[in-house]
Amino acid sequence: MKFLADMGVSISTVRALRQEGHDTVHLTDEGLQRIPDPEILEKARQEGRTVLTFNLDFGDLLASGLTESPSVIVFRLHDKTPSSVTLKLIDLIHQRAEDILKGAVVVVEDARYRLRRLPIRHTEEDL
Repeated sequence: MKFLADMGVSISTVRALRQEGHDTVHLTDEGLQRIPDPEILEKARQEGRTVLTFNLDFGDLLASGLTESPSVIVFRLHDKTPSSVTLKLIDLIHQRAEDILKGAVVVVEDARYRLRRLPIRHTEEDL
């Protein structure tokens, strides 16, 4: 799989993904530390990458755009250490790679994860 790691994601997590055979880029690799969120999504979309982030704004941006890509994995963990994030992420990839490749927003929590397929369609209850 291909990933684009946002600024909050540790370089050690990026290294671990690379060791697992995943094509993973961190924003700092390309000097893009200050790039706005919509541009991060567009970069990921153009390169076929899944965004890794701690920032909830990415889910909101995808919901407002009704797009089918890119997938976004959002970490909402109490233990935000790189080792904890990496273990949760690798487990998620092994369990749900197909869904991530098809387009999804995944929120990774301590005891579970929530997956919502893209595009996000609003119901009348959401409005």
